Amino acid sequence: MENAAQLFIGKGNAPVSLSLKYANRHGLIAGATGTGKTVTLQILAEGFSKQGVPVFMADIKGDLAGISQAGVTKDFLEKRAADIGLDDYSYHANPVVLWDLYGEQGHPVRTTIAEVGPLLLAQLLELNDTQEGVLQAAFKIASDQEMLLLDLKDLRSLLNYISEQASELSANYGNMSKSSIGAIQRRLLALDEQGGGHFFGEPALDIHEFIRVTADGLGHINLLAADKLMLQPKLYATFLLWLLTQLFKELPEVGDAAKPKLVFFFDEAHLLFDDAPKALLDRVEQVVRLIRSKGVGIYFVTQSPTDIPDDVLGQLGNRVQHALRAFTPRDQKAVKVAAQTFRANPAFDTSQVITELGVGEALVSTLAEKGVPTVVERTLIRPPASRLGPITADERAQILTNSYCAGRYDTLLDRESAHEQLQARAAQIKADQEKENELEREAVSRKPSRSSGRKRQGIVETMAKSVVRSVGSSFGRKIARGLMKSLFGR
Repeated sequence: MENAAQLFIGKGNAPVSLSLKYANRHGLIAGATGTGKTVTLQILAEGFSKQGVPVFMADIKGDLAGISQAGVTKDFLEKRAADIGLDDYSYHANPVVLWDLYGEQGHPVRTTIAEVGPLLLAQLLELNDTQEGVLQAAFKIASDQEMLLLDLKDLRSLLNYISEQASELSANYGNMSKSSIGAIQRRLLALDEQGGGHFFGEPALDIHEFIRVTADGLGHINLLAADKLMLQPKLYATFLLWLLTQLFKELPEVGDAAKPKLVFFFDEAHLLFDDAPKALLDRVEQVVRLIRSKGVGIYFVTQSPTDIPDDVLGQLGNRVQHALRAFTPRDQKAVKVAAQTFRANPAFDTSQVITELGVGEALVSTLAEKGVPTVVERTLIRPPASRLGPITADERAQILTNSYCAGRYDTLLDRESAHEQLQARAAQIKADQEKENELEREAVSRKPSRSSGRKRQGIVETMAKSVVRSVGSSFGRKIARGLMKSLFGR
């Protein structure tokens, strides 16, 4: 069913495929819970890998890891293969690399505070405009004073330094109140306690790790363990946006290539857009619009097209729409919006069919010659060749042991950065102050005190008076007065 230019998705009245040439024009996989989105995601990842295209996707529920293992015969899979005429259907594993921000179920994924930058970090910490301004000033101070911001303790130490030196720094960087700095510090502490500190540090991930193929030409499927990460949706969204931004910065322009360099699946995509400020939405829209020229295709996976902002939705040329339910007015609006995103098929009412689709069935429209969308087709999605469901702990351990990344990111590095630089600076200031204090003490000890002078004067006067009394004559008194005058200048 597949050839070098097409990725077979399923069959309607005719085979339905995705052209690799237009796969970097992005896409959408939508549908209600339990309608088959995960299987569609799995068969697309298999298809791209088979065509030598690396894939990155998040394993939200832990059930995508089975893509690393060969599937087993099941009646419903065999029946679906027969129904769509998939004569060469067989089971096989796929090359998978496991990743995990927490370093528990995969290779650790880290980046530095500096690489994330103040904008994304402010979103992650949910800062207001004033606090974000302070954070941006902190990054500028670190740059001007050549301090590396690698992990959370670097940033926290920098903020402490700014708080202590606020009056001196405000002249060049504006007012940075202690209350704003304190609010940022509390957010950083909360982030650290939630495990976000695992994401910041070194060795930082080289994003080219995601763009690898096996010796026999299969694209690696990079699978991010996200079941725990999903409990921190802001961190999840920030990580994914950071990754897209890094790919855009690092990858060269490729123009209209025969196939993508990487396909990126954004599961639970609504988390990226929920309550996001306009500046961040503008950045997402810009990255999505421009990154396709770098050969990267982005596929958003969510329940409804209404979860995606219109400016982004308009750039998603390849669509797979699973069933939506129209129980409420809001549901009915979502169905209507989903139907309007397709090029209509005169054979059926798209809005009606969306509510009638069965599990593993979808409405599909992809970009064809010259990037024109095909007429929407009601499609039976092909069965996967790999396992449906999770993997065992032993299988996971074996994948990690055999990975080309084994040992490369596992050990945390902690080189000298802002935290250590500021500690050294504080220690030097303390040492200089102690030395100055010691010199002052020594100077004081060498200088005669006024009390000792007065004591010496009293002793001499007593001696002189004694002489006067002992002599008892005018001559003796003259001698005494001369002695006192010579001693005291009197």
